Amino acid sequence: MAIQPIIVTPDLDRVQAFYEQVLGASEVHSYPPDGPVFYRTLKIGDAELGLVSEPADLSAPPRIALSIDVADVDALLPLVEGAGGRVQGPPNDMPWGQRVAHVFDPDGNPVNLAQEL
Repeated sequence: MAIQPIIVTPDLDRVQAFYEQVLGASEVHSYPPDGPVFYRTLKIGDAELGLVSEPADLSAPPRIALSIDVADVDALLPLVEGAGGRVQGPPNDMPWGQRVAHVFDPDGNPVNLAQEL
C-alpha cells in the first residue's frame, strides 16, 4: 500500500517548476499523452507527488501540509523564493531531532522541509 499526495492547482507548470527547482523533482508521467495535460506525477526521492490542473480557490486555507525529508534545509531555503514560493521563517532545531523550515509553494500550500540532525 502507498499514499500519494495530489495537489490541485490552477497553474500546473508553475507548481511543477517549484518542486523541480527546490527539491529536484522529475516528471515521470503525464495524462493525457496528447493534448492539454491535466495530471502529472513527479518523483521526489523515493516518493511520488501528483499534480492536477483544476480551478482552485487559492484564498481558501490549506487543509494539509507536505513534510519532505531533505539533506540540508539551509541549502534549500534560498531556492524557495526564486522558484515562486515563500519562506515562513528561519529553520528551527526541533527537540525530536529534526531541523525544520516552514515554506509555502507558489499556490500557498504549506511544505515542511525536514532534515535529520
